[in-house]
Amino acid sequence: MLIKADSFKQALKDIANKIEVEKEYLSELDRAIGDGDHGVTMSIGWKAVVEKLNTDLKEEEDCGEICKVVAKTFLNAVGSSVGPLYATAFLRGSKVLQGKTELNDEDLYKFWISAGKGIQERGKAEVGDKTMWDTISPAVQALEQSYEQGEDFLTGFRKAVASGEEGMKSTKDMISKKGRSSRLGERSLGNQDPGATSAYFILSAFLQYLENTQLKHNV
Repeated sequence: MLIKADSFKQALKDIANKIEVEKEYLSELDRAIGDGDHGVTMSIGWKAVVEKLNTDLKEEEDCGEICKVVAKTFLNAVGSSVGPLYATAFLRGSKVLQGKTELNDEDLYKFWISAGKGIQERGKAEVGDKTMWDTISPAVQALEQSYEQGEDFLTGFRKAVASGEEGMKSTKDMISKKGRSSRLGERSLGNQDPGATSAYFILSAFLQYLENTQLKHNV
């Protein structure tokens, strides 16, 4: 699989669209265990990214530079804890894509693995804390395993998204240990974590873009 810069930017726009579609659902999840604004917060961040993609980054072909600007844009738009987390993810990802105008399977593997690990480094969460890391950690582990086994990226990313989905669903049975929801203690049981859910939507939207692209090439 080979993705050029324009396709990479379109994939990011598709992620933004998915977040917008699910905005109310994400806020609904957050109302059960937090302050109810997660969907709105994510929407603000990704709308700012799309605006930047359509203006300053419209002609940019360096995928590393695109990621750097996306990181800064998201951080500037979103002041809550999720802002620095996703900004760090894109900054880590930018390092492996610097100077690249098209991305092969190895580039895509390294981007997502680096981005995922960046979130853990910044947030210091552990699996079981009922956070986005419960989605991202199993996804990263699946990616690392697929990469080591030499699987093509699309196959590996499908497995990663499936693993991430299982992780997301597992947060229903967890007690929150991070953020505002940790104050609820056992009352947070039975509710799926909004951050884990939006992380899954990001992964699944990127996969959907890849599958649609693959389908077009096979027609």
